[in-house]
This record gives sequence, structure tokens and C-alpha cells, in this order.
Amino acid sequence: MSAVIAYVRVSTDDQTTENQKRDIEARYSVSKWFREEGISGVIPAAQRPAMAQLLAYVREGDTVIVTAIDRLGRNTIDVLTTVETLKAKGVSLVSMREGFDLATPAGEFMLTMLAAVAKLERDNIKARQMAGIERARAEGKNLGREKVIDDATVAQWRDDSSASIKATADHFGISTASVKRACQALRSALPAR
Repeated sequence: MSAVIAYVRVSTDDQTTENQKRDIEARYSVSKWFREEGISGVIPAAQRPAMAQLLAYVREGDTVIVTAIDRLGRNTIDVLTTVETLKAKGVSLVSMREGFDLATPAGEFMLTMLAAVAKLERDNIKARQMAGIERARAEGKNLGREKVIDDATVAQWRDDSSASIKATADHFGISTASVKRACQALRSALPAR
């Protein structure tokens, strides 16, 4: 038997979920409530305790009700991830303010639009990251982690010990790829005969 499940959330401790609860109860007979109080929408949905419980609880045919889509999260990517998780479980989602219902063609359209906005958001984030990387390079800043091993020491120890790449990596607590790079760097630095 399918259930109507409500999810309510407020970001700060001085707010209350009572208004959301009252709005939902005016239109739906809810069998199970999941409530987050003092939990920011910036925190990914799956990391919020009540939302994680809701996602574990819902079954195919259930309907999840929220007063507004922003109760699910603050960014489109996170909201879309939650919506797609519910859809994959065969769970319908209704957002009262937007009139968003996955069980309808209009809801499917809204999901498509949400996916397009999420893709645009991801592309914009990536473009800003690349611009930041290019600016840092232009300013002469080193990117990535700081090197913690001395190539010559690693290559010399491996040579002196007649050790394998794996044994050398274990000895220095580094990856086998780092050992290979260290040995290659040392070979490249030696004068040609």
C-alpha cells in the first residue's frame, strides 16, 4: 500500500517547520513525517539525517510532499540528485508551491528542465574553476600538492637496495607511480653518454 510522506526543513534553530506542516496537512493526509530543523540546504540532501532516513524509508508507489522545491536543497544539482533518486525508486514527488508532480507529464517536463539547469550549473562551476587555474598559472603559482619526496633519494635507495618499485613505494610510503616518476626524473637528468 502506497504512503504519503512529508519532508519539512528549516535552516536555523529560530525557525519552525510548523507552517510547512500546516500547509501540507491542509491538502494531504500524511502517514509519515520527516523533519529537519536547523539544517541548512547547503548540506547535500543525502547527508542530512532526516532526508537520509526518508530515502531509506520510501517504497515504490509512495508520494513525497514538500511545500517548495527549495526544501530539498539550495542548488539545482543536489535537488536533481534527490529527485532522480526518488524517481528511480518509483516514488512520486510533489512540490506544492511549484506544482511539481513527477507522476504527471508536467512533472516530467519540470524534471527535464531541472536537469538542464543542473548541467548549466555544473558547466559554469567548471568554467570558473578553469579560469581560476589559468589565473593562478599566469601569476606563477604552483598548482597541486607540494612534492614531499626527493626523486634522487628515492631512485638512489631503489638502486642501492635492488628493490622493486612496489618495495620502494612501501619503504617511502608513496605510490608506485611516484617511484616511477622519481626514477624517470633521475634518468632524464643524467647526461647522455
